[in-house]
Amino acid sequence: MTHWIIAPVVLPALLAPFIILAARYHIGIQRVFSVAGVLGLIAIAAGLAWQTSDGTVLLYQLGDWAAPFGIVVVGDRLATLMVLLTAVLALFVLLYAIGSGWDDRGRHFHALFQFQLMGIMGAFLTGDLFNLFVFFEVLLIASYGLMIHAGGHVRLRAGVQYVLFNLIGSTLFLFALGAIYAQTGTLNMADLAQRVALIDPADTVGIRVAAVLLLMVFAIKAAVVPLHFWLPSSYAEAPAPVAALFAIMTKVGAYSIIRVYTMIFGPDVAVTGGLYSVWLMPAALLSLAIGMIGVLAAQKLDRLIAFSIIGSMGMVMVAIAMFTPAGITAALYYIIHSTLAGAALFLISDLVRAGRPNLELTAMPPISGAALTSALFFAAAIAMAGLPPLSGFLGKLMILQAGFSTPQASWIWAVVLISSLISIVGFARAGSTLFWKAKSVEPEPDAEVAPAPAPLSYIAVGGLITLLVAHTVFAGPAYTYVERTSAQLFNPEPYISTVLDTPGKLSKPAKEEH
Repeated sequence: MTHWIIAPVVLPALLAPFIILAARYHIGIQRVFSVAGVLGLIAIAAGLAWQTSDGTVLLYQLGDWAAPFGIVVVGDRLATLMVLLTAVLALFVLLYAIGSGWDDRGRHFHALFQFQLMGIMGAFLTGDLFNLFVFFEVLLIASYGLMIHAGGHVRLRAGVQYVLFNLIGSTLFLFALGAIYAQTGTLNMADLAQRVALIDPADTVGIRVAAVLLLMVFAIKAAVVPLHFWLPSSYAEAPAPVAALFAIMTKVGAYSIIRVYTMIFGPDVAVTGGLYSVWLMPAALLSLAIGMIGVLAAQKLDRLIAFSIIGSMGMVMVAIAMFTPAGITAALYYIIHSTLAGAALFLISDLVRAGRPNLELTAMPPISGAALTSALFFAAAIAMAGLPPLSGFLGKLMILQAGFSTPQASWIWAVVLISSLISIVGFARAGSTLFWKAKSVEPEPDAEVAPAPAPLSYIAVGGLITLLVAHTVFAGPAYTYVERTSAQLFNPEPYISTVLDTPGKLSKPAKEEH
């Protein structure tokens, strides 16, 4: 049994109260410990990802209680990949928050930031459905505090809406857990994978209802239409660094769907019979279409970016809804891309906001640092719209290729291609209005010139753009890694045997072909 696998949860859980108790009034000390903690998370996550890269499944049993009776933390390729992605994203978001001064505009930013990381990391690493619910609640509470950071009635109203929608999801989650436990007597995912397969086909009502309820809960987290209403206002009104971190939050919902519906309620499980896929593909295509139409129709930059997040999640869900190894492979590649691109766009919107009275898409006098900001926006917009040569284009090609052999191939190709064209027009309209038309607008004679953003802010955004470029340049190795991750998901026996059959040991499948 390895103890390192619990570290991504324990480290931020210890840092948060330390920051509150020992450095409440010292923002400099808070920044040092927060950045050091995130750097530590990156090092640990990279080590875990390397350790699981050969197919090893890592297990930690809290209190040394064996599953399914005890709480287990499990790390496979998918879990450690998402942990590493979260840690890397957190570093650049944190650097931007420090450089822009957002962390000093309200109270307890760094403590809430660490609690948020604790919830996200726990959701990725837990091997138990009930503890997935617990970590959902941890990240919900922390995210609400971050959302209303620095106050304001508009932000408070958006935060209340966000909490209400997610509380509905939490209630449905509890109903689903109750139904599952009543029929199977367990909530451990590995144990459920075995017990659900043994349920009498004549007695499947409860488990079918639970499977659909869980899908609704995860769809709320992933902002899938028609359960997306909470996202545009919540993300648009949140502080930019918080919205950038929230780019990984919708991926928690996507991760949960991948994990639960490949391991427990897989396409070949007779009890559920793939009933969830009946409406998941139409909902995904609708999400993609509505998200990109929202990009074209948006009147403010922050809402445009929020709708692009919905569209990108629609693209991810299209790939997931195929429930094939090729589809999940494409989804994982695109998840990495869309997380980085969405976060970069939210931070760029704050660079624009620093030099304008608002983010309305109307021509105003040029902002300070417009040349560099416009270049960053151009790169991030190309990535999100899926234009070559960046990773968004490659990700869409993977999704189209995976969908070619599905019955919905014509719908997938049509919606993806048309929505891509719409998003290009929307981003081009926004960029030309903000940066090109601005050159023709003369500033007021007595207008104050806003100072240029801090260099650290540009470094943070540039770092995310650099990662997008690296994700493109190293698309071959990245694709190979996520392809093996997908293969591991569709072969859950090593995961199950590690959790149930060989407690306290590492399970390594047969040597893989390279």
